[in-house]
Formats: sequence, C-alpha cells, structure tokens
Amino acid sequence: MTLSKGQVFPDAQLSVMGPDGPALVSLADKLKGRKVIVFGLPGAFTGTCSTTHLPSFMRVSKALAEKGVEEIICVSVNDPFVLDAWDKATGASAGGVTLMGDATGALTRELGMAFDAPAIGLTGRSNRYAALVEDGVVTQVNIDEPGVCDISTGERFLEAI
Repeated sequence: MTLSKGQVFPDAQLSVMGPDGPALVSLADKLKGRKVIVFGLPGAFTGTCSTTHLPSFMRVSKALAEKGVEEIICVSVNDPFVLDAWDKATGASAGGVTLMGDATGALTRELGMAFDAPAIGLTGRSNRYAALVEDGVVTQVNIDEPGVCDISTGERFLEAI
C-alpha cells in the first residue's frame, strides 16, 4: 500500500521513552477521535532531519494547533533510546512534537514509505511524508521524493491544510 488520502492509517505499536523506561504505544489509540499530524523522516540525528524537517514542525506547532491539530507525531525508524536523546538534543517535545519509534520499520513498510540509501549508510529507513489524520483517516498527505525535504515540511504542510 502507498500512503494516500481516504485510507485508514494503520495501527502500529510504536516505542517511546516513558517514565519507567521504554514502552510501546498503540498508534490507533493516539489517533482515535483526534486530529493528529503524523510525519515520517529517515532518522534521528541525520542532517536534514535535525536541521530542517523536525524543526519545521516545531516552528509551526502553535499555528497547527490553531487549526485544530491536537498532536504532532514524528515517526522515525529508531529505538526509544535514540529518540529520547534526540528529544533532549532538539527540544522536540517542548516544541510541540512527540517522537515515536518504528524500530522494526513495520509501519514504514506498511505505509509504502521504506527506502534504502546504502551509499550513505541508511537502510530500512522512512521516506519523508506528512499526513493529517482525523479520527484515524488520512485527510491530507504530502510525500516527498526520496532525498528531498520540501512538501512534507511543517510550513508547507500548514499551507496544505
């Protein structure tokens, strides 16, 4: 399947760092009855993800909330330890973005967003995308070409919704 408007966003058990250590969270539970943005990127601490993609959603988090978005979730093919360190390094959660790990890449593959770039050391990673999900259904989706960070950024997605 390829991520598209009108589809039910698939459930997945995503990892987060909770107060007692790593925990799994049902994505379907986070989406049910809510207006949420889910965006994916290749990985924590990678160049464009850290300097452009994640910060773009942090910059527009308040404007998205004014449009009724209740949560912004960043999905990365990383484990909860890496995402916890990335959160501390970037201030993502303080900036309005929840980091969640798709450590096995299962959700990323199910969405049709998986890609490999072995020449730069990336395998089993996520292409860049942003989706507005309302009560579990995708109502807007922007997918970048591999290696590009443009229409899936926070500012561009804000314009689209």
